[in-house]
Amino acid sequence: MEIMFLGTAAAEGWPGVFCSCDYCKKARELGGKNIRTRSSVLIEKDILVDIPPDTYMHGLRYNIDLSQIKHLFVTHSHQDHFYPQELHMRADPFAHIPEEAILNIYGNSKVTKIIDDHINIERAKIRLHTAHLFETLGEEGFTLTPLPADHAREEECFLYLINIEGKTIFYGHDSGWYPEKTWEYLSGIYINLAIFDCTFGKNDERNGHMGIPAIISAKERLEKFGSIDSNSISIATHFSHNGGLLHEELEDELSRYGFIVAYDGMVLNI
Repeated sequence: MEIMFLGTAAAEGWPGVFCSCDYCKKARELGGKNIRTRSSVLIEKDILVDIPPDTYMHGLRYNIDLSQIKHLFVTHSHQDHFYPQELHMRADPFAHIPEEAILNIYGNSKVTKIIDDHINIERAKIRLHTAHLFETLGEEGFTLTPLPADHAREEECFLYLINIEGKTIFYGHDSGWYPEKTWEYLSGIYINLAIFDCTFGKNDERNGHMGIPAIISAKERLEKFGSIDSNSISIATHFSHNGGLLHEELEDELSRYGFIVAYDGMVLNI
């Protein structure tokens, strides 16, 4: 199973859209893996996790035919993860796609209501699926289970367990420190690929997002459960310039704990 990290930044991107801090200046100077767009992942070329404002650029940069996306999993309604204006562009005359090319969108009730209220889903060939915590959805060879995050009070923000071809991905951002019900659920699951929220970088903060100290603790707890082991892949992503570490510095800090530091365009096979 192929997973591509299309974007690996927090809401402002890196360099930040209007930022002139030292970390953004250095990222502009160094380029390469230090240039990060808003976070999104492509699985097996037809499943997209989140649709940030950079999705069009992701399609151009990585030669992705976005009309081939069959399923979109939305974690929550914050703009860096959910830019619904782009979905208008699926409708005629903006797009000419086959009638059977349905885009199935899965998200919380706020996400599906926003789409239903503002987009002609029939013209855009969209089918909505309102997901609920701990209720597993299944279609076309995958299952999807939303778990609670500790990210925002105004809506249920989802972490996702995704199972495809017998392999399980834990998509764990935007997260904060996981609620106890999430820990309880994960304790009975073996995870092949765990993706962690490292927004705060070197800072030990756990409200809304996590940083390096928190994701190390989270990984260790999952190891104690047996949910991950030496055969599992652990990824850190969703980085902010406010975390104070550029790509190589993140690798120096995290590689000793068994993490791979994600970068835009990174491809994994599990």
